[in-house]
Amino acid sequence: MIRVLIADDHAIVRDGLKQIFKETSDIVVAGEAGSGPEVIEKIKFDKFDLVVLDISMPGRSGLDVLKYIKLHNPTLPVLVLSMYSEDQYAIRVLKAGASGYLTKESAADQLISAVRRISEGRKYVSLNLAEKLADSLDENHRKVGHEALSDREFQVLRLIGSGMTVGEIAEELSLSVKTISTNRARILEKMGLKNNAELICYAIRHNLVKEPG
Repeated sequence: MIRVLIADDHAIVRDGLKQIFKETSDIVVAGEAGSGPEVIEKIKFDKFDLVVLDISMPGRSGLDVLKYIKLHNPTLPVLVLSMYSEDQYAIRVLKAGASGYLTKESAADQLISAVRRISEGRKYVSLNLAEKLADSLDENHRKVGHEALSDREFQVLRLIGSGMTVGEIAEELSLSVKTISTNRARILEKMGLKNNAELICYAIRHNLVKEPG
């Protein structure tokens, strides 16, 4: 039996995933979490075979939680489930240690097979994503501007792109205003942009804005 922890901040999404798993006899939802800190608390005190993790959650981002899991429980596989298209996050989370990446719109068709494949110690990616991963390993591959950012810088870019101020971002991420300002300066330098207006335009153009709610 594959014991799964579902981590998503929307109860309706968790309920939908549970319904999908009810169709199987070899997968059971052994726990639920609605925030990053709750995921960490759950895996400390219970045993799971796999975590289905939303990339965007309150308290601590899915990317931060993924890094925590890979540091403290490296054998626990993680399937990242996200509203964002593969172009935005997939390569980043796979390089951070995720065993697979699945968009929420394709979950109904692919979730069960993804969980089974990952529980066998394999990876789960779409053909399109596999090609992008191959390209990213090519030394001659030219990185898009935001691909050169660190994970924290990428997170800050998305929040700036969503119209948040430095102070609001600092509160959202539980960091100091000075730290966020430093990240902002590094983003501008790495991407060759001049100001927030250009950052916002870039984020919108590349569909990187933070999802509402």
